[in-house]
Amino acid sequence: MVFLDSVWIEGASRTGRTTRLLDRLCEQIDDREATDDGRRRDRQSGSPGLLVMSATSSDRRDLRDRLGARMRARGAYPAYAIDTTTPLGFFRREVLLFWPLLVKTLHLSAHFPLHVRPETEQELATALWRRALDEGKLRQERTSEYRLVRRILDLFQLAAASGLPYEDIPQLLQDGFGLDDDLPFLWESMGDCLHQWRQWCLERGLLTYALMTELYWRHLLPDPVYRDRLTRRYRAVFADDTDEYPAITRDLFEILLDAGAVGTFTYNPQGGIRSGLGADPEALQRLGSKCRQHEQLDRPSGLRESFVPSALQLLDNPASYARPPGMEFQALPFAAIQTSSRAQLLRATGEEIAAAVRQGQVKPGEIAIIAPGLDAIARYTLMDHLSKHEIPVDSLNEQRPLVSSPTIRALLTLLALVYPGLGHFLDRDSVAEMLVILSRSPENDIEIVGAPRSWPGREELPIPPASAIDLVRAGLIVDHCYAPATERPRLLPVNVFPRWDRLGYRATQAYERIVDWIEGQRKQVEEERIDSASILLDRAIAQFIWHGSQLPHREISALRELLETARHYWDVDRRLQQCDRRQDPEYVTVGELIKLLRQGTISAKPFPVDSPDPGEGAVTVATIFQYRSARLQHRWHFWLDIGSPLWLQGGAATLFAAPLFLRDRPRQPWSETEQLDTDEERLQRILNDLLARVGDRLILCHSDLATNGQEQNGPLLSLLSGWVESDRATCKPYF
Repeated sequence: MVFLDSVWIEGASRTGRTTRLLDRLCEQIDDREATDDGRRRDRQSGSPGLLVMSATSSDRRDLRDRLGARMRARGAYPAYAIDTTTPLGFFRREVLLFWPLLVKTLHLSAHFPLHVRPETEQELATALWRRALDEGKLRQERTSEYRLVRRILDLFQLAAASGLPYEDIPQLLQDGFGLDDDLPFLWESMGDCLHQWRQWCLERGLLTYALMTELYWRHLLPDPVYRDRLTRRYRAVFADDTDEYPAITRDLFEILLDAGAVGTFTYNPQGGIRSGLGADPEALQRLGSKCRQHEQLDRPSGLRESFVPSALQLLDNPASYARPPGMEFQALPFAAIQTSSRAQLLRATGEEIAAAVRQGQVKPGEIAIIAPGLDAIARYTLMDHLSKHEIPVDSLNEQRPLVSSPTIRALLTLLALVYPGLGHFLDRDSVAEMLVILSRSPENDIEIVGAPRSWPGREELPIPPASAIDLVRAGLIVDHCYAPATERPRLLPVNVFPRWDRLGYRATQAYERIVDWIEGQRKQVEEERIDSASILLDRAIAQFIWHGSQLPHREISALRELLETARHYWDVDRRLQQCDRRQDPEYVTVGELIKLLRQGTISAKPFPVDSPDPGEGAVTVATIFQYRSARLQHRWHFWLDIGSPLWLQGGAATLFAAPLFLRDRPRQPWSETEQLDTDEERLQRILNDLLARVGDRLILCHSDLATNGQEQNGPLLSLLSGWVESDRATCKPYF
């Protein structure tokens, strides 16, 4: 079947938009192009294919897997390419693919383009703008240097996503914020720094996400040669969740539609999860006028159908709220947990979950704890309390710094011992920790008396092997055998310790293996037989960490991210040395890498991530943004800190000045009224989305005082008083 008309599919959360898009995609694939025996024929060179786009990489993988399952079930094999991607992924690939065209158009140096990761981008931009930062040209009240640099780079990304030239950023900020005398000077300084940064990156062939996005819409998309190639590559385009796309994707889709491609687009009017991070739902909604067919999906899901109207009524005027007709209190699927302090609230929430699981009313994988903001203490408290009740917990997309892993810290200490001139990164505690981590071996498990290393479920929860050098022995070794020095710190032979016999045979042998390995690698570094620190890290992991055993997923992710970061850092450093015609000693680059990692800006999130599905057999703990982005659904929801004002604020999910970059917004000052309207609209979208994702039960968790001791009077307290009896004695959950 070949479609002649484009279709616009609109519906709220969990109404089947993606399923409908898959139905249409499967129908679009022409089964007649498959051979009789079901094997795919050779694709003709240049034959048009299908462009399938998702909002995020996780959504793309899910859509790809679902499409593959359907194709296998039908036995249909398309004879043309199906290109699954994301907006940023598409821009990046197109810029890299057509880089020679950009080199010719912009008269650039013929360097092969090198993608720069955000943490490296931050470091390079800070160094480039050091003079402006020191002179005070870039200074904003109550904003640290790190946040200010990140803010300027984010402004570049927002402008690129909306199709706004970066030269217009100072004027846009002036129109929106520039009322004080000092602000126009700051905006102009930001514009000058962005111009300097853009030129500096282009001269060296370094591409950030913002620069790739800008190059695509500003120079590649208008090019007639590229347009001709683009329109000949795709016969149809399928875009899911377009409310999460940047405005420039509308320009891309319109070019394809005008050239004769057929489009299928899904849109959630209550979505806009990434509207503060570069997405422009209103701009994409105008794409519906390009489609002849419109489908409205309205399938009941969760508690949204019955209780969203009452929730909005409570937010607007709590005094006028009336329960839905025929709904007595005992029939409402709501309950509450109320305490005085937040610490009591976290403990009470854990106890109620443990009681419900113990009584068999709900499984751990059917529970989600959602909060507007989750600090490390709250995550740890919930995970620790539930773990004591043997309830597994999955902290969704937890961004722990890479250096928080003891294994990563041990490897960084190892680098500082192998390379010269890095002794200032070492101390006795870090060396002792390294000895404990690097002396792990499965052979040690059977030699630990009274500490069994296996139990039911051990396979599902792998743990690292035991260490031959425990903390006490590591401390003794460091006290007597570690020779600190700035230039060449060393681990001395074990016999310099007068009572080295107290260490035991196993610990002594493990220590000598570590010392011999370090000395061997140090010799190869001196002879320049090791090309980069990433090679040394790979050798150390193979020698001391891997052991051919199954490691916890978190540790594997950290190791993979460390290797990816080291390789990327070396690639960028070599490019800079080549372009700037300088030759820094190897240990300087190693020291900069160690410093970058110890700052905690890099988290363990390698690509691709093959982690277990969140919530499968475990209680899911997530922020609002994390939960909505993952598009999960659970039977029971615990909404934590229901009285927090953070429910009304965008928080980390909203970049500085993001509303000013919306394409259809008029250029006028940003007022408090407009900010209030934006916050209220966001809160309404959150309620619509979350209520569609809760199945049977919603528990509102509230503490009178926040962590800082302030009273909590957030906007959702009206739900607590309207949906649950206000008397504290009756507010305890009834399970």
